[in-house]
Amino acid sequence: MTTRKLYAGVKLRETRARLGLTQKDFAARLGVSLPYLNQMENNNRPVSSTVLLALASEFGFDVTELSSGDAERLISDMREALADPVFGELAPPLADLRLAASNAPALARAFLELHRAYRQSHERLASLDEALGREDSALHPSPWEEVRDFFHYCDNYIDAVDRAAERFARAGAGPDDPERRAADALEAAGITLKSEDIPGVRTYDMQSRTLILSARLTGATRRFQLLHQLALVTQYQLLEATLDLARFQSPEARDIARIGMANYFAGAALLPYTRFLDAAQDTRHDLELLADRFGASVEQVAHRLSTLQRPGAKGLPFFFVRVDQAGTITKRHSATRLQFARFGGACPLWNVYRAFETPGRFRRQLAETPDGVRYFCLACDVTKPGGAWGAPVRRFAIGLGCEIRHADRLVYADDLDLTNSAAFEPIGISCRICERRNCHQRAVPPLERRLSVDPNRRGVLPYEVAE
Repeated sequence: MTTRKLYAGVKLRETRARLGLTQKDFAARLGVSLPYLNQMENNNRPVSSTVLLALASEFGFDVTELSSGDAERLISDMREALADPVFGELAPPLADLRLAASNAPALARAFLELHRAYRQSHERLASLDEALGREDSALHPSPWEEVRDFFHYCDNYIDAVDRAAERFARAGAGPDDPERRAADALEAAGITLKSEDIPGVRTYDMQSRTLILSARLTGATRRFQLLHQLALVTQYQLLEATLDLARFQSPEARDIARIGMANYFAGAALLPYTRFLDAAQDTRHDLELLADRFGASVEQVAHRLSTLQRPGAKGLPFFFVRVDQAGTITKRHSATRLQFARFGGACPLWNVYRAFETPGRFRRQLAETPDGVRYFCLACDVTKPGGAWGAPVRRFAIGLGCEIRHADRLVYADDLDLTNSAAFEPIGISCRICERRNCHQRAVPPLERRLSVDPNRRGVLPYEVAE
């Protein structure tokens, strides 16, 4: 078994800058020569075990932070962007992308931002968008995508908000009654609570300071909405300070992110970090047991598991995704090397899309991506009823998974043979960047490969992907 070398030059430079040390002083504290440190900071050498130990002992540094998923995310995002036909034969090799993501992450993000702007401009021209003739037609990134990328690149973990929610969960009426605690806190803030048969989920009147929740809400949703409103009212300064740091480019993006921050607080207060992490380990990540213990929904539990990335106290690195029946990804996050498609559809061989076929059941899958990494994947459908005859019912499927080396810590994998290579299904990210040549579910050809077309021969596809 080969050991993967750790190149973390950017993280070392950031750590040194945060400590306010020169290269000479930093090298002395780490017990290495100045040239050796310089080589590590420029990714000419991997970070040695001696340096890892020194970082932990000298600075109390969580060395797992050196191998965060930022580089893998950037590589995945750049590969997908470079599959755009506009680049033609100009797409650089994977090795160059790895160098860019490791040595110049700011440049890589600038490239992704430029490509996103190009795509938006192209789409507007193609559809003869009327905005082209207006004075306010300057191109801006989609607020929704901007917020999504913000959470994506901070590992979906917001430390200040998470800790504030945990402090709230420890105080008040007791750890087992989050709804009563949230209601008491809102009433203490001068807010009147009502439950009525209203359209939608929640309405807050700022003038009368009245919060009305739909009488049709389930217990888990009601608790979450109370905590969401509590965050907006009592944690306003904290949320605004966090939004200031994000530097969003539009008021709309900031408004969307504020809702996301309040949702984050609600989930973290309903499932407080330390207690939830201990319970997850104790139950071996049994979603139903955890949902029952904390008065949450299975979706809330699965989403929270993917956010347990606190430095020094991390949970298992999970990916989490939610899709609708059309295959559109409506929520996504990955603390693993698996990244989701940013443009176009995802892989149809993934078990999350099969969850709609078996409502009320968990589906398990052993999967392998083209890079050779193997995963344990869990999926189930989620139905959100309207609460009355004729009210619309929303249906989603959620997926949760981790690399196979962690699967023995999940109760769902107990009876599976994790060593049987034949049991792993080949999946990808999206067809246009997938390298598999013989996939029977391929929707479009891979843009980085040449095609061979024989009019006298037809296989599963009308073409063959060249070597």
